[in-house]
Amino acid sequence: MKHKSLLLYSWFVRTLLYFLPDIPFIMRFRGWLYSLGMASCGKNFQVTHSAILNGLDNMFVGKDVYIANFGNFICNDPIYIGDGVLFGPSVVMSSGNHVFDGIDFRSKVHREKISIGDGCWIAAHVTIISGSVIPSKSLIAAGALVTKKSCCGESCGVFGGVPAKFIRKHYDA
Repeated sequence: MKHKSLLLYSWFVRTLLYFLPDIPFIMRFRGWLYSLGMASCGKNFQVTHSAILNGLDNMFVGKDVYIANFGNFICNDPIYIGDGVLFGPSVVMSSGNHVFDGIDFRSKVHREKISIGDGCWIAAHVTIISGSVIPSKSLIAAGALVTKKSCCGESCGVFGGVPAKFIRKHYDA
């Protein structure tokens, strides 16, 4: 019942504050309201008006996190977001993924946690699916699809493509 109540609460927060401008004070207030239903949340969590956060009870968010316009977070299993993470516009993150069971894709769902390290930048139109682990201080290029095997064994760097692969180290890393 708690999960269903939090879905309704998330919808209520989004609807109530949708028409307010995306200025830092209001985005922090929106983030604070969302944080009341989260498993844990750090300071300065900013959420734009059009972001959708479902499954607040499975979100663990660090401090100084920003979610841009049209971000869609579906948290069926835990999602861990480190400190100082920046999400660009239209990022989709889902900790559940449909699996073919021999008949259709509808009846079986694979659920696994997602972990995003500190200081990451997730650019526009990135999709992150269940089981993904993104190393700290990484940049995920626009339009990439991050799977659980995308960033395995790599340290911080630039990742891009479908599926996302290691491209290069940061110039300052």
